[in-house]
Amino acid sequence: MVKQAEIKRPAKNGVAHGTSGTEVAQATSVDVLIRAPVLVLNLNYVPVNICTVRRAIVLLAKGKAERLESHLGHLHTVDREIDPPSIIRLDYMVKRPFVPRKLSKKEVFLRDKYTCQYCGKKPRDLTIDHVIPRIQRGPHTWENVVAACNGCNLHKAGRTPEEAKMRLGSKPKAPDPNPYLILQNRVILDEWKLYIPWSIRDENGN
Repeated sequence: MVKQAEIKRPAKNGVAHGTSGTEVAQATSVDVLIRAPVLVLNLNYVPVNICTVRRAIVLLAKGKAERLESHLGHLHTVDREIDPPSIIRLDYMVKRPFVPRKLSKKEVFLRDKYTCQYCGKKPRDLTIDHVIPRIQRGPHTWENVVAACNGCNLHKAGRTPEEAKMRLGSKPKAPDPNPYLILQNRVILDEWKLYIPWSIRDENGN
């Protein structure tokens, strides 16, 4: 735990008496650092969580995890200096059920690799097409939706691929559950990238 006596905080209406600007800046940096994100790896090195530096230090102190990488900077306790962890690995295996991917336009594009399933092109005007059209009571399921360019979608209209004499590049199906869902829409730190597949980094734009 960070030694609170070493951190002087500003008063509500200005800087507290006896507190320098440097001390205020140091206190702020400590507050930011103690809440910095830490990638938590399972025993098999698969990411299972993202916690704060404070929580990671507790796990390390209890012998429940090992430090693999550290953030820049230091935290001072009563009797020593601590390198704030950036990546830790649990000393035990956590079994977590994989959460199925939610059906959405973005997830369909990711599954189909941003490629029209009819012409095979990767256009900017990508849309969602129901293989069996909704007008023909086609369901809104993974097995009945594909990525399609605007031209192919307009040509197919309210027909099935057979009726429109169009061929699907592959049979649509639900994608495998995503074990890296915890990393979705998060900034991936440079030191984390060694433990994260390229495909996940690409999804997040890192």
